[in-house]
Amino acid sequence: MATPTGTETASVIEGGFKQPVQLDEHIIEIVSDSGEGAQKCGQTFGSISGKMGNGVWTVEIIPAEIQPPARSPAGASGIRIRLGCRYMTNMGDEADLAVAFNEQVLYSRIANGAYKEGTIVLLENKWATDPQEEIREAYATAVGEFRNNGLIVHELPMEEECLKLTSNPRKGKNMFALGMLAQIYARDVDKCLAEIAQTFSRKGDKVIQANQDLFNAGCAFAAEQIEYHFRVPPYTTDMSKPTIITSGNQAVGLGVMAAGMELVSMYPITPATSASHYVAEVFQNVGGFIHQAEDEIAAISFAIGASYAGKTACTITSGPGVALKTEMIGLAVMAEIPLVIVDVQRGGPATGLPTKVEQADLLSAIYGAPGDAPKVVIAAATIEECLHFVILARKLAEAFRTPVILLTDANLATGVQPYPRPQIKEEWFTAPVDRSAWDEHVPPYDWDPETGLSPRPIPGQRNGEYVLTGLSHTRRSKVAYDSDTNQVTHKMRSRKLAALLKTLKPPKVHGDDEGDLLVVGWGSTMGAIEEAIDHLREDGKRVSYLHLRFLSPLEPGLKEIFSRFKKVMTVEINYSDDLKDPLIDEESRRYAQLAILLRAKTLVDVDCWSVVYGHPLQPGMIYKVISDRLKKQNN
Repeated sequence: MATPTGTETASVIEGGFKQPVQLDEHIIEIVSDSGEGAQKCGQTFGSISGKMGNGVWTVEIIPAEIQPPARSPAGASGIRIRLGCRYMTNMGDEADLAVAFNEQVLYSRIANGAYKEGTIVLLENKWATDPQEEIREAYATAVGEFRNNGLIVHELPMEEECLKLTSNPRKGKNMFALGMLAQIYARDVDKCLAEIAQTFSRKGDKVIQANQDLFNAGCAFAAEQIEYHFRVPPYTTDMSKPTIITSGNQAVGLGVMAAGMELVSMYPITPATSASHYVAEVFQNVGGFIHQAEDEIAAISFAIGASYAGKTACTITSGPGVALKTEMIGLAVMAEIPLVIVDVQRGGPATGLPTKVEQADLLSAIYGAPGDAPKVVIAAATIEECLHFVILARKLAEAFRTPVILLTDANLATGVQPYPRPQIKEEWFTAPVDRSAWDEHVPPYDWDPETGLSPRPIPGQRNGEYVLTGLSHTRRSKVAYDSDTNQVTHKMRSRKLAALLKTLKPPKVHGDDEGDLLVVGWGSTMGAIEEAIDHLREDGKRVSYLHLRFLSPLEPGLKEIFSRFKKVMTVEINYSDDLKDPLIDEESRRYAQLAILLRAKTLVDVDCWSVVYGHPLQPGMIYKVISDRLKKQNN
């Protein structure tokens, strides 16, 4: 069923009652100044919808500044919720409905292409009568522009209604908006009230009741004053199957606990910080310990020390943090210390775009270390994988006695999605530390010449003590500068990646195994790319998709898979040059990061398309790009 637009979205009146229009999906945005609770409103709405069986994907809209100016496009803060009757994997294209607490924040979203002709805007109207003339004029100008550009604007007295219940609407308007959305989208009121009670449970019954009252007022207001009434059926009616709803950062925290790790050492950095906040809240319940270090270098040093003592530790950070940890990552490689490093990628370079998404740490993760320091690098594609890949990272770190970097990004970190409740398995957990005496005849680095692997002594074992350094060492862990020893240690560390590669299977192609074009991606872009590919295939295009989760080592069989397609290209969220730009030709062009890896590994002429707009890729954008490439290729 096509999503209605414009006046078609009005409810059908039958027997004096509004009958909801049934939709396959709808995309809703709530935008406001920072601090007005738009994100909390959207998170709660998304959680309720997930518990009602809908497919849900959320994306937070976060301003770059901590305290941006009020009533400004730069200060737009909020959230997007994609709600559907199927499993949702990405943010979708233009929004169908937006709730805005002032008109200026909408300019930012329009500039990002977030809305379309026919998008419904429920706009706070208090600014029309503001005491300041310039604000009244700005509001009137904006509303006129919005309507001229095809937005369907409804000016609503949201704050006026909230003032009937609270003296500070800034702290309550979000729950009023939640009530409006619950009425418009036929949400289960009991589930809504229960979710509000859970959200504010730590603040006491008085706060819970106040927010529930605002919610009820929003419901009543929408029922009387708003003509829209929609129903998005659930994609699953079997609500007996256990489901959890988390963000990617919460999933990382759950993965830390499910992996049996007992220490997370971190330093706060956006957008990774909320993962550490979540772990800090619950880690003590499973005997875990979180250490907030004085800086990023201290954080990884603490984690390496804990891992050296016998229990693999985890450190969570973002791109700038990885840069500061670089030498210590090299130490962990040299000393062959198991370690899990979670890198929640954001825009760069330097401080860059702290609150925006990018996939620009791939080459840094693989090659960013003094000298040759091979390490395992994997990337989660979904919020659910953020949980399971932490478990995988810990197991790989211990099996191959090496650091493992898990790449997520801001899209996964702040997104919220329902997924099946994981059933805990014994093999997830690390084995107890071996306390038996170490055979003193076995050196600390007794490398197997075929695999590069060696058994791991624990300093707490009798005879298991050995010296830890970041210098080239012999099998007995003695510092060595001679040529032969240095060559052998490099070989052994590299050979471990080859040993891991031999355990991997070739990735599966999404679509036909041969065709005109193969698109390759990694990380959080999977859902958007697959959706675009599916639409192209419905249009008869001979295009398929390959998603990579192992990036160092790269998954096997790629060259053979590529050979079955006329062209191969990557789609990524990092920078690459456009051949149409001045001075850019085949010699000067810079490729996207995965494309560089694939070209080097397979010697195939892998093309690329990438952007760094700071927001997740959208299926419609990818569809257009690939359509244009296919036209050019076939002409």
